[in-house]
Amino acid sequence: MDFASAFWEGFSLGLTGIIAEFNPLHNGHKKLIDFAKRSGDNVACVISGNFVQRGDVSIFSKQKRAELALLCGADIVVEMPVLWSMSTAQNFALCGVFELYALGCSKILFGSECGDIDTLNECAKVLLSEDFSKKVGEHLKEGVTFAAARDKAAEELGTKPGILDKPNNNLGTEYIIAAKKLGIDIEFETVKRLGENHDSLNAAPNYVSSSFIREKILAGDIAYAERFMPLEVKGILNQDMIANIAYGERAILGILRTKRQEEFKNLPDLSEGLENKLYFSVRVAPTLDELYNMVKSKRYTLSRIRRLVLGAALGFCGDFFMKTPPYIRVLGLSELGEEHIKRLKSNTPVIMRVTNIKKLGRDALTVFETECRATDIYALCFKTALECGLEYKYKLLKHRCEK
Repeated sequence: MDFASAFWEGFSLGLTGIIAEFNPLHNGHKKLIDFAKRSGDNVACVISGNFVQRGDVSIFSKQKRAELALLCGADIVVEMPVLWSMSTAQNFALCGVFELYALGCSKILFGSECGDIDTLNECAKVLLSEDFSKKVGEHLKEGVTFAAARDKAAEELGTKPGILDKPNNNLGTEYIIAAKKLGIDIEFETVKRLGENHDSLNAAPNYVSSSFIREKILAGDIAYAERFMPLEVKGILNQDMIANIAYGERAILGILRTKRQEEFKNLPDLSEGLENKLYFSVRVAPTLDELYNMVKSKRYTLSRIRRLVLGAALGFCGDFFMKTPPYIRVLGLSELGEEHIKRLKSNTPVIMRVTNIKKLGRDALTVFETECRATDIYALCFKTALECGLEYKYKLLKHRCEK
């Protein structure tokens, strides 16, 4: 299939795309949006659903994060369905790049530790080479994780040392690879990431990690966390909006204990008979952390284990793994974004109302039903549990700029 001709035709306002979790939205994210705006472009953001790539719930709902993005200058905010948002870097990147191109973006902007797009293009070239998979296989036999095997193989084939062991460099490379696999022509631009490292829990004057901010929010200190968030969002957040997987832990464990052994076999990104270990571990583990520890091994990162466990609870299957989503759901729009969507012609359905998803066929309905299950479980991860059926109650956000 020629994706370049299948996505969209017609008109573009000069749209730059950003793929992000905004978990939560901080000064580094605002820097990206501002950078795109200074270039004269409008901004479309693909944001993760209510479960994120590290195998956890998002600290604020996708609707709240969409609202914050609009306040910080985004013009179009669409969701990345949970089947892709809580998945591998490759699957995450594939969905994000697909959605942005389908929306008419001519450029994708992202932050990276190296800040050099030429270096990342070279990395992508190496990872797509015929020798790369062979070398990865050789290193996997040494008993290392896939990520470590990948890094070793890439360096042996000519990438700069240490480039791919940095998470933002790695994800940016996957964006470039995704575009090549999809056969689409889109420009990539990167800006250098400032401040603390991706998972650092250290304070800094202005730019800290999302992990640091989440830690402060979960500890009840939103006011301190707001020091590292844009002025536009300060005073909006409160304790009732915070999601914490600890509140929903018993519910998740209960769901897992009802699963039949064969149900674990259908999970995406599963190999080496791990489904058996998962099945027997969920029947005895009293907490999620203990379950993760029972299942983990040298070959699997903790994030991958968390994704498998939560994916099992949410009823994930491998049918959509490394495939493009059947629709794009819009969460919020500025006035300029609304005008763009009205004039956009896309072969991928762009959804404003979830009731329209039922008209799109079996695949679309399966993706949406998985999203509904995820949100119903997410609703239990607040201090006061929310009701079921929120996917049908969320309203499209429309942001009007003050004149």
